[in-house]
Amino acid sequence: MTAPPGRPPTTTGLKAGDLLRVTAAASVQFHTPMLFRVIRELDWVTYDGWVWVDGYQLDSNGQAVARRSIFVQRAGLALLRRQVLHHAGGPRPQPAATRW
Repeated sequence: MTAPPGRPPTTTGLKAGDLLRVTAAASVQFHTPMLFRVIRELDWVTYDGWVWVDGYQLDSNGQAVARRSIFVQRAGLALLRRQVLHHAGGPRPQPAATRW
């Protein structure tokens, strides 16, 4: 994943635990940006470039405040942190791509 300097990378495939910043670039309904932790990418049929994502809206402290399914343009999502598995099989988040 590559992104222009100063911008987080966009998503190519979402995984449980990924942390996203969802803005109006993903859908006009998100004119106020929000943090979103992915549960899963839903396999529902959509328009090309759009995706349904199930997850949790987070507050400024990173605490879940609402479970949501959002319909967004994949190219407009900013991936802040990718969830990866370490050698013991448990999840370990990567460092944040940006701080804001």
